[in-house]
Amino acid sequence: MAKSATYDYSGKHAIVTGGAAGIGEAVVARLLSGGARVSIWDRDKAALESAQSRLGTQVQAVQVDVADESSVASAVKVSHTWGARIDILVNSAGITGPNVPVTDYAVEEWDRVFAINTRGTFLTCKHVAAVMVQALGGEGYGRIVNIASVAGKEGNPNASAYSASKAAVIALTKSLGKELAQTGVRVNCITPAAVRTGMFEQMTQAHIDFMLSKIPMNRFGQVEEIANLVAWLASDECAFSTGATFDISGGRATY
Repeated sequence: MAKSATYDYSGKHAIVTGGAAGIGEAVVARLLSGGARVSIWDRDKAALESAQSRLGTQVQAVQVDVADESSVASAVKVSHTWGARIDILVNSAGITGPNVPVTDYAVEEWDRVFAINTRGTFLTCKHVAAVMVQALGGEGYGRIVNIASVAGKEGNPNASAYSASKAAVIALTKSLGKELAQTGVRVNCITPAAVRTGMFEQMTQAHIDFMLSKIPMNRFGQVEEIANLVAWLASDECAFSTGATFDISGGRATY
């Protein structure tokens, strides 16, 4: 892989949800390399402790259920106090849900996917954006990056809840980006094609094969590649993009 661009996050504090593994952990490492302090939010206590031991003292580990508003509100206070400010939010927490047709989809499973992927992204955006808008004496500063999916644009068969939940994240990003356009807070999302992470354990092999067949490059993405795009969107250099969707799909996305 080509050498990554360097962005300066010195003095900045980031929150990364789902940051204890997969894409989230790669994003945490990328932000740390630029000098940021990072609060990792995750439900898995053991994974949090393991990530913190690997990543060092510039990391705060916070156990959070992003689908629960009181948990999110409490975590914002804890992280804001630790970091003295909140400059960056990356929403990486998510689940795939089962691979079954709509006609066989259990309502409780549908609700669980939306609770984490969509409600969780909404709640973190709601509470963190409020802090960001008040920064710099009310002028506002912040970078919010939501990790959606190409499935939210195209709809994967046998993954209706995941696809629909990620489509909702794209729309939420566009709405919030417009609402905050005249502040210093920029809100964007990315739509990766499949990236081989622990989430593959939630999928059937047939679904994994289907996703690969749709990628013209004929390979899955790498977590570092996703983190590289997030790194620019989280930087000061991303100044005139907001409410936008950035594809990183190996050629799969067609619009």
